[in-house]
Amino acid sequence: MAQINKPSLHFNTKLWSGNGSSQALTGVGHQTDMVWIKSRTDTRKHNMYDVVRGVQKRIVPNDTAAEDTVPGVTAFGTDGFTVGSETDTNGGSRNFVGWSWKANGTGSANTDGTINSTVSVNTTSGFSIVKYVGNGSGGSTVGHGLGAVPSAIWLKPLDRADNWRVYHKNIESSDPEDYFLKFNTSDNRVDSNDVWNDTAPTSTVFSLGTNAGVIANGEEFIAYCFTEKKGFSKFINYEGNASTDGPFIYTGFKPAFAILKISHPGSDSWTIWDNKRAEDNVMKKMLRVDATNAEDNSDSYKLDFLSNGIKIRASDSKLNANSSRYVAFIFAENPIVGSNNIPAVAR
Repeated sequence: MAQINKPSLHFNTKLWSGNGSSQALTGVGHQTDMVWIKSRTDTRKHNMYDVVRGVQKRIVPNDTAAEDTVPGVTAFGTDGFTVGSETDTNGGSRNFVGWSWKANGTGSANTDGTINSTVSVNTTSGFSIVKYVGNGSGGSTVGHGLGAVPSAIWLKPLDRADNWRVYHKNIESSDPEDYFLKFNTSDNRVDSNDVWNDTAPTSTVFSLGTNAGVIANGEEFIAYCFTEKKGFSKFINYEGNASTDGPFIYTGFKPAFAILKISHPGSDSWTIWDNKRAEDNVMKKMLRVDATNAEDNSDSYKLDFLSNGIKIRASDSKLNANSSRYVAFIFAENPIVGSNNIPAVAR
């Protein structure tokens, strides 16, 4: 597997201060095809936009709400995106963070599977945006375009108020397709055959069960699909020890961004970490996926981004409950050694 030597060509984090009207945000380093935005300074919704659904079409990771239309992201560019007057993305006197992924533009038809889809895919970084219309039939399959087995899937119905469904290849050591998590709650994993149909995804398709939240007839759905790539992404699990000398999560690269979630047993919030909001170790600037909270900055939640992984340095159950299992979605700043033969170093 070829290594990605410059991860910022495919994923990056952007910080800005809102102006309450409109501003073009550049310097991202790649074409923005999907962006996830959160206010750091006040209690506001998470906002997610992508080029396949189109500008101003918002879904909310911390909520069950159906897709709505707001002037949050008003344009996607070759080196960033433009935010409009929506308070959740550009409110005056507020600070924001946006996590941006590159796919491949507005997408094209994909006829893999029993349901046709529109897919925008970046096979180099292992990321695709998949839009499809449900047919109400459990056991249906949808093409994802990755050309490799997905390691993670984030799925949301667009036409109905309903939960997110999140797949992670290491949510269980065997049969991870039997389980799912929900971005919009702190619940632990759910064992159900009506989401992924208890069927593992393949290099061409993922499978859907009978739940209306993934297959409702005539309704639209969006799925963000990821497969692991050397030097760029890692979808892994770890076991907590309830110590401030917590577990080390080996990634094989210097992380830029991480989402961590207790899977089982027990439940607690999802947490988001990145290398732009916290430039040095120890990192304490934490956001929660399942809540509207402003950015936290507490000794109760802290970790380090190292040259080759993440070191947990808190005993709180959001990160490190004793004998509980966690899933992690991690993207890179730099590989351990890039094409220039210069090794990554800790912060």
